[in-house]
Amino acid sequence: MFKDKILLITGGTGSFGNAVLRRFLESDLREIRILSRDEKKQDDMRKKYNNTKLKFHIGDVRDYNSVLNAVRGVDFIFHAAALKQVPSCEFYPLEAAKTNVLGTENTLEAAINCGVKRVVCLSTDKAVYPINAMGISKALMEKVVVAKSRLSDQTVICATRYGNVMASRGSVIPLFTNQIRAGQPITITDPEMTRFMMTLNDAVDLVLYAFEHGSPGEIFVQKAPAATIKTLATALTSLLDAPDHPIHTIGTRHGEKLFEALLSREEMAAAEDLGGYFRVPPDLRDLNYSKFFEEGEVRISEAQDYNSHNTTRLDVEGMQMLLKKLRFVQATMRGEHVEPEE
Repeated sequence: MFKDKILLITGGTGSFGNAVLRRFLESDLREIRILSRDEKKQDDMRKKYNNTKLKFHIGDVRDYNSVLNAVRGVDFIFHAAALKQVPSCEFYPLEAAKTNVLGTENTLEAAINCGVKRVVCLSTDKAVYPINAMGISKALMEKVVVAKSRLSDQTVICATRYGNVMASRGSVIPLFTNQIRAGQPITITDPEMTRFMMTLNDAVDLVLYAFEHGSPGEIFVQKAPAATIKTLATALTSLLDAPDHPIHTIGTRHGEKLFEALLSREEMAAAEDLGGYFRVPPDLRDLNYSKFFEEGEVRISEAQDYNSHNTTRLDVEGMQMLLKKLRFVQATMRGEHVEPEE
């Protein structure tokens, strides 16, 4: 399906974009375009990959014309551009809205106008029952995805939603590792706080599954295990031969939850279980409601949400096995100083 096609990755200099390049740069894609506003990261990527198939576009998804210039001639889009740090978005909520909501609107409008065949937009578990600005902006982003999909006959627009990407830039695993190296106590927010655990490869697999199977307006969720922050810290200190390293509890940061949800109760009532994934269909009714309930349908009150407290819970040994899959942790265990997954 990718042979001789052109793929655009918005926000492509980030963790997800680099993971896609590692997977597809040597594929039969004719061209991979990277749209981002960071010329330094683009230059680093240009030197790192040194591949003429890779094309860079400096621009901001907040600006429609810069998106339009990058989208012309594109077959497929992975829309990963976002403001993702919860505390930052709490202090600058309108900035989160501009990038995560208006940036998505611009990307999808350009995709429709240019006849792009398929677009997959990346969302987050924080969009479910959102309490922080980042989650609220991502929840609204998902509404934009569904709304725009209603208006497009040729461009298939769908979305993915996933939890914490382990060892990505700004995540806790590189933080804990640096604290251990520096002889500083590991700082955790709440030992009983749980988070879904996913690798970058999991994230790419989910997007590709949605790309291949998605219909307009659908949201795809990959089933994932979860662990407490204490379990994560304990597993990491053990792997790095520092089992007695001190751990300090500092309290939750701005906008943080005790646990996250990947599917709401309302979505679970309609979701299709695909084995390793859930498919959430869009509500395709128009505003002229003719019915609300049919015999045999699942009532929302009968459903339960899918969250990091009720999913499969990893123990320390299970967490260690997952950590050992990460290139960052593998290098750290060898004593190498490496940067987090870009």
